Order: sequence, then structure tokens, then C-alpha cells
Amino acid sequence: MAESHGGGCCPPMDLMRSEPMQLVQVIVPMESAHLTVSYLGDLGLLQFKDLNSEKSPFQRTYAAQIKRCGEMARKIRFFKDQMSKAGVSPKLILEKGIDIDFDDVEVKLDELESELVEINANNDKLQRSYNELVEYKLLLDKAGEFFASAHRSATAQQSEIESQQEGEDTLESPLLQEDKSIDATKQVKLGFLTGLVPREKSMVFERILFRATRGNIFIRQSVIEESVVDPNSGEKAEKNVFVVFYSGERAKSKILKICEAFGANRYPFSEELGRQSQMMTEVSGRLAELKTTISAGLDQRNILLETIGDQFEQWNHKVRKEKAIYHTLNMLSLDVTKKCLVGEGWSPVFAATQIQDALQRAAVDSNSQVGSILQVLRTKEMPPTFFRTNKFTTAFQEIVDAYGVAKYQEANPTVFTIVTFPFLFAVMFGDWGHGICILLATMYLILREKKFSSQKLGDIMEMAFGGRYVIFMMSLFSIYTGLIYNEFFSIPYPLFASSAYDCRDTACSEATTIGLIKTRDTYPFGVDPVWHGTRSELPFLNSLKMKMSILLGVAQMNLGIMMSFFNAKFFKSAVNIWFQFVPQMIFLNCLFGYLSVLIIIKWCTGSQADLYHVMIYMFLSPMDDLGENQLFPNQKIVQLTFLFLALVSVPWMLLPKPFILKKQHEARHEGQAYAQLDETDESLQVETNGGGHGHEEFEFSEIFVHQLIHTIEFVLGAVSNTASYLRLWALSLAHSELSSVFYEKVLLMAWGFNNIFILIIGILVFIFATVGVLLVMETLSAFLHALRLHWVEYQNKFYEGDGYKFAPFTFTLVGNEDE
Repeated sequence: MAESHGGGCCPPMDLMRSEPMQLVQVIVPMESAHLTVSYLGDLGLLQFKDLNSEKSPFQRTYAAQIKRCGEMARKIRFFKDQMSKAGVSPKLILEKGIDIDFDDVEVKLDELESELVEINANNDKLQRSYNELVEYKLLLDKAGEFFASAHRSATAQQSEIESQQEGEDTLESPLLQEDKSIDATKQVKLGFLTGLVPREKSMVFERILFRATRGNIFIRQSVIEESVVDPNSGEKAEKNVFVVFYSGERAKSKILKICEAFGANRYPFSEELGRQSQMMTEVSGRLAELKTTISAGLDQRNILLETIGDQFEQWNHKVRKEKAIYHTLNMLSLDVTKKCLVGEGWSPVFAATQIQDALQRAAVDSNSQVGSILQVLRTKEMPPTFFRTNKFTTAFQEIVDAYGVAKYQEANPTVFTIVTFPFLFAVMFGDWGHGICILLATMYLILREKKFSSQKLGDIMEMAFGGRYVIFMMSLFSIYTGLIYNEFFSIPYPLFASSAYDCRDTACSEATTIGLIKTRDTYPFGVDPVWHGTRSELPFLNSLKMKMSILLGVAQMNLGIMMSFFNAKFFKSAVNIWFQFVPQMIFLNCLFGYLSVLIIIKWCTGSQADLYHVMIYMFLSPMDDLGENQLFPNQKIVQLTFLFLALVSVPWMLLPKPFILKKQHEARHEGQAYAQLDETDESLQVETNGGGHGHEEFEFSEIFVHQLIHTIEFVLGAVSNTASYLRLWALSLAHSELSSVFYEKVLLMAWGFNNIFILIIGILVFIFATVGVLLVMETLSAFLHALRLHWVEYQNKFYEGDGYKFAPFTFTLVGNEDE
């Protein structure tokens, strides 16, 4: 919701009726168009209409410029992503008054992106090499162990064989020696491959190798304890080192393909121990060099990102602003001469001079030889709704707008909602202890609002901060109603005076009011503390809160019907006054207004009359004598009169209005076929805005059915809506009883154990239960019920809410909105 615009030319803020709006046409020379839209965006009081809606985005005048802005926005997003990865935060303070050149920003962004992409590519290349060398070093270490252990066992076997041969008879068959020498030449040379495979794939990898080579391989695997960074993906992974021995080139080609499929990284390895140690030394030296190089590259990148961070917000704001300007320029249509742009839009009537000033300044600043033209157009279109609000009224206005935006110049429910919403909430949440807790939390948000408004908050925190003044009002009213109910965390306090009652004897001290006698003046404010904890507490408070709920409900519904009167008066609709407002007031007040009067009379006189009986038999047996239920003289005649008026008001609401509307329509369009033509401009204007709207046929059946539905809805609603206000009593009772349970069954019970450990646990449970259930869940519950009472029971009496919100072209939110 737009905040109030300052300046001496603005009329005083009116929250009851939306601002008077006008449709204006702006004719701007091409050379000053960009600057004009920029100044109008700074002003934020003109809502442009899209005059090129039939054109695709690529057919519009400034499609190329928007493409440029989109490309620059992409580069800015790339910088933002890089900065967040590197932990570099952009400088948040925008240097005001410094306007940077758009072309310069484009060149600068291009240069910086190229440099950053190059640095990233080099760093990625170096990092990949480093990760490969780390893997290679681990492989040399683990595979070296395989070969060293194999070499040791082979040497031990050889020496054992030699020692056996020395002990045997040296007479050997020359033939056998010959066979041995022949066999040695026939031996097949074994090859081997080494590498690393992801651990989760290692078992499948081994099985596939075995099957592919029909078991003609020998594989050994060793687990690497620490996870390593994979050179290909750049992510950490747990891996195993493997060595596969094979024979033949066919087997080798199969093994290579399987390694590739499983993402196994292969590295060369030498059988010679000397060569292995030499490779290990080389790899370690290369790793140290790469580490230094990578560190230097990262430092260079961080310096570049810091440079970008200093100007980031300024560039971001500039690009968003330019994109918004070109999007708006695309909504304007080209003049026939292609030298001017023509725009149409809605603006408040008071803003005409400010818009004119902005147009003149733009013409002067852009050295345009021709000035811009502003003219008001006549139209039958429904203008948008614009309420000027401040930081206090904005949240209340948004509560109403969530139901529906007010029709143009319709009476705004927010005027009364500012008071009635927090008050009805407080009726359900009446406890001045809980009210103080909410007040302290809200005061923290209000006192630090400058800090919170400039930073990004979480979803829940953002909602609480946005509605801080609503919650502030709710807490104040809760303290007030809590003092009336005399409840502080469910405990009564004789704050204003001592109780009016005393015990006649000791018997009355036991949870009962029997034996209480009135010894002092009536307790001056709220409920007497002596009622709490007695047997009569629940019946007494039930009766009080239930009747109070009906009084509040009838009062608010009457207010809603009164608002419909002010609407009818404002729109000069005598039909709605005499055939809607009057019968509705009669019907509601003859039934539920009368009930409210009976409640007040009963309170004042202390009568024992049964109001249920009175109201039921008023309909069922209106002629019967009231007997002991009579509260005032001639009550029967009054009731019969009210009943008759209520019954008469139903056809009064239903029948006359459709016939009168039909007659008015016929009178308005009588002989219109030969009516004198209006001046050309207006005729054209009406034609372009849904031509011939006035000549549409009058559907009597539709109007009659609509009025029938409206009448039935009101008659049934009068009963159901009044009953709906009993939620005030129900939720107030629930809150009070929950609070009492937490106090008695948690805090007092823990106190009764005379154990400090149990007491501490009891206090903690009491605090968490109070905060979690009463201060969070109960607050939300009472809030939603108060919302329902306003949206359904109150607003349905007068509020149509079928308008659309004024959305001016403004740069206020350009810096914060996401792409």
C-alpha cells in the first residue's frame, strides 16, 4: 500500500473514501520520453495503461533495450551468486545523488564478467589438477602397499624353495631342467590397471569385471579412510583404490570400458619400487606448488569480488530501474509521425500539478525543443481504488484488502476496523498479564523498526513486523478487557478497591458464594475479584460474556447497515436508502435490537425473567400473557408491533426495488434512438471503452433473483450472524479456563511438593505452556475469529469489495523485488 505522499499540494488524507481519480493522456516527444518516465517513476502517482496489449513483447518499440537490460541483469545475478559462494557481502548503502551512465555500466559489467569467468576457469582447471594429484598420491600409497607385500611374500617363497632345493639330492633329470626352461619361455605376461572407484559402486564394479572377463582377472581393493574430492564432479566422495591384473589385450579393452562406465579414475603405476618413490616425491612437490597457485588465484578472485561488491547495489538498482522504464515505455503507443509517444493512465486528481511539473522538468533536462502535453480524458471505465495510508493504517487496510479491494469511492471498512478489530480480539483474549507480554514483544519491533525494515526477515517474522501496529493495538485492548475481566494470568487482583462482599461466617470461605453479604460499595471497575474461584463463577461469567457478545454483535451489525446508508447517500441512490437500508434497520432492530434492550433492562432492574422464553414465544405464541417474564409495562403490545414490522420489512426489501429499477431504466432510455449526438470526442471515448454500455438490455428476472437472494441472505444472516458473535463468549471462556488450568494444575501443584527441583520444572512447564499455547496459538485463534467477524458479519452488510487497487509506476520497490 502506498504511503502518504508529502507536499503542500496534497489534500488531507481521507480514509473513508478513496482518492478521486482521473484518466489522463500524456503526449511525450521521443527525445525526452526516457527521462519523462523516469521522473514519473520517482513521483509514483501515475498508473499507465498498456496500449500495446495486442503486440507480442518482441514487436514492441523498446524490445532491444529490454533484451540489453535482461543480459545485464543476468550478469548481476552471476556476480551475486559468485559473491555468496565466496562469502563476500555487497555494500548495502546506495550513494544517493550519483546517477551513473547506463552504457558505462554495461561496458563495466561485460569487462568484469569476462575477467571473473577467466579467473574461475583457471581456478577450476588448477583445482581439478590438484584433486587428481591428491587421488594419485593416495593411489601410489595404497597400491604401493599391495606390490610391497606381494614382493615380500614372493621373496619369502623364493628363499624357501631355494633352501629346500639345497637340502635335496642334486641328481636331477636333465629332461626336467629342459622342461622348466621351456615352460619359462611359454609363460604369459600379466598386465595390470590401477585407479579409484566410488565406494558404493565398488562391489558391483568387481562383479561386472569378473563376469565380463569370465573370471580371468585378479582384483584387489583397499578402502581410503578419508573422503576425497572427485576431480570430475568437484564433490566429496568416499572411494576405494583398486588394482586389476589381467592377461591379454581383449581383457584390457573390456576393463577400460567398465572403468569408464563406473566413473573410475585410472592412474599410471610402476612395478619398480624405486620408480614408485620417485613418482611419490614428484607428486608431493607438484601438490605444494598447486596449493600455492590456487591460493593466489582465490585471493585475486576475492579482490575482484570485493571491487564488484562496492558498486553492486548501485548497478543492480540502475539496471532494474532502466528495465522498469523500458517496460513502461513499451506500454505507450507510437504517434503516427513516429516522433511522439502517447500514454494513458490513472492518477489521483490532486497529483495533476505534480505530474505536470515532472513533465516540464523532463523536457528542460533533456533539452527537448517541444514540451510534453497532459490532458484529462472523459471515460465511463471504473477507476482504480487508492487510499493514502501511513505506517499505522497500512496493516489495517491490508486486512480489509485481503477480503476484497473497495469499489471506487465506496465506504472503507478500515476506518472502524482500526478500533473494532483489536477490540473484538481483546474480548476473546482478555487477560492483562498476557496483554502486557504481547505489548513488550511488539514494543521491541516498533522501537527497532528502522533496523528491521532495512533487512530481510523470515516469513513469520516478516508477517509479525508488518502487522506490528495491529498487534500493538490488540495488546492495549487486551490489557483493557483483562482489567474488566479482572484476570492476570487467570489470577484476580483487587486493583481498584476491596471486594464489595464479605463472609457472614467461616462456611462461605469454601468455594461458594452462599453466605456472602455486601458490605461496601460495588466494585468500581470490572468484575469483583470475589467471584473468581467460587461455584457461581462460571454461571455468572457465562451469562455476562454471552449477553455482552450479543450486545457487541448487534451494535457492529447496526454499524454495517449504517455504512450502507452512507454509501447510498454518497452515490445518490434513494432506492437503496428506502428499500434496503430502512427495512434492514427495522428487521434487525425489531428482533435483535429488542433483545439487546431486554438484556440491558434485565441488568438494570435485576429481573429474573427468562429471555430465551421471551424471544421464543414472541414468535410461537405472540398473544400469550408473559406473566413473570414481563420486564416492562405494555411489553406484549411492543412485541406484537415489532413482530409485525419485522414481517412487513421482508417484502419491503424484496419487491419494490426491482420494479423501481426497471421503471428508471425505461425512463432513462426512452426515445434514445433519436437522441441528439454528443460532442465527437466523448462519443469516441465511450465507444472505445466498451461501446454502447448504456444500451444493454435490462434483465428484470436477473435483478429480481439477485434481490431475492440478497433478502434471504439478510434475513437468515441476521440470525446466524448474531449467533456467530457468541464466539466472543466461547473463546473468552476457553482462554480463561486454559489459563486457570496452567496456573492451578502446573504452578500451584509444583509449589505444593515443597521441592525446589520440581518447582523449577513446574515454572518452566508453566512458562512454555503460557507462551506456546496462550500467547501464540490462542492469539492466532482469536485473530482469525476477529477476522471472520469483520469479513462476514460486518462487511457483508455494506461492502461490495469488487474494485481493483491503484498500482502506480514507481521505483520505490525496484531495489527489493526479485526477478
